[in-house]
Amino acid sequence: MIKVGIVGISGYSGYETLKILLKHPQVRVTYVGASKTTGPVDEIWPQLKNQTSLICEKFDTKKAAEKCDLIFLAVPHATSMTMTPGLLKAGKTVIDLSGDYRLKSNEDYQKWYGVEHPDSKNLAKAVYGLPELHKEKIKKAKLIANPGCYPTAAILGVAPLLATEGKSVRSIIIDAKSGVSGAGKKVAEQLMYCEVNENFKAYKILQHQHTPEIDRYLSRVADRDISVTFVPHLLPINRGILETIYMELDHKVSVDQVYNVYKKFYKTEPFVRLFPLGQWPELKYVVGTNYCDLGIAVSESGRQVVVISAIDNLIKGAAGQAVQNMNILNGFEESEGLI
Repeated sequence: MIKVGIVGISGYSGYETLKILLKHPQVRVTYVGASKTTGPVDEIWPQLKNQTSLICEKFDTKKAAEKCDLIFLAVPHATSMTMTPGLLKAGKTVIDLSGDYRLKSNEDYQKWYGVEHPDSKNLAKAVYGLPELHKEKIKKAKLIANPGCYPTAAILGVAPLLATEGKSVRSIIIDAKSGVSGAGKKVAEQLMYCEVNENFKAYKILQHQHTPEIDRYLSRVADRDISVTFVPHLLPINRGILETIYMELDHKVSVDQVYNVYKKFYKTEPFVRLFPLGQWPELKYVVGTNYCDLGIAVSESGRQVVVISAIDNLIKGAAGQAVQNMNILNGFEESEGLI
């Protein structure tokens, strides 16, 4: 049994993390905090009435460290970087759900997130918490950078082909669509009901902060520089991500050949589901789960591979994957509390 804290309990990812952990047989949640929100958790989230007596406090490093072995930071970007150094210094393990430790240089962080990163030392040490690629590193980590939601679906959709055909892939285009909860709980005009309902739009075209994250970790898989074309879109729904990924090759491949590559690559992974040929993932299959569903097609020319990748942005794209990382780190069953 480990003692766990969650900071950022008033946000969607913090809520989903708590909801999972309250039912986790190996975990006791001993601390919940936030920057501004305080009070009984079951008043902040009435859905949790009769499930918890936890009280949300204003975040305090010393108090969090005294009460917890491991702490989830489900806070906005540019916030966890101010909390993490003190928690690590106190000997605690941190799983950060924000983007603060996913990139590896202050220059990249400043370019894509618009602020300087004051914790370069830990930025360089953080382990990127995509279990399907980095399981061994996760087992030894003290600071885990939980992947972004779009990159999770993208990297899992592309990695097997790059691992086997890395030098042959000529272009990667990712057409991504997300529910509104991917933007968090902030109040913004473009996220208001009347702006989103019965509407569909692209945003941050070729400028989204998840682009360098996708490029970085796909480049590692391919063992060469990869630069994707990534265009996100906002769906008029609460949650879920579906990405259509187009990959051009310099030679012909068969659909059976590609399918077998993916099947072998994810053979032992409990949260990647490869659909039979001719069947395709849909959001309703993954919402509320920690699964990433994949479907594959190959053009008649044999030079274009299309992958459909679908996840729940709040679970496999955030809270569920964070718990998956916690399970691996502590030697629990990887699926504990998630199935």
